[in-house]
Amino acid sequence: MTIEEKLEMTVKVQNVIEQIRPYLQSDGGDIQFVDLTEDMIVKVELQGACGCCPHSMMTLKNGVEQAVVKAIPEIVAVESI
Repeated sequence: MTIEEKLEMTVKVQNVIEQIRPYLQSDGGDIQFVDLTEDMIVKVELQGACGCCPHSMMTLKNGVEQAVVKAIPEIVAVESI
């Protein structure tokens, strides 16, 4: 992946995360984009209530990851750091 392709893909991912953010914030949590790997894995940091919630992995996989992959099929996974 070229630098330009990574930048373009990163902007797409960040746009999807911005659409998801209000739902997490309504429960006292938040999400921060960290990185997009060469393997097309999005790294994020769950913050606030989401950072310590016992259901955070379910939120990450069933909410965030599904939304990102649906919007950007090239993405393989979303992982929390």
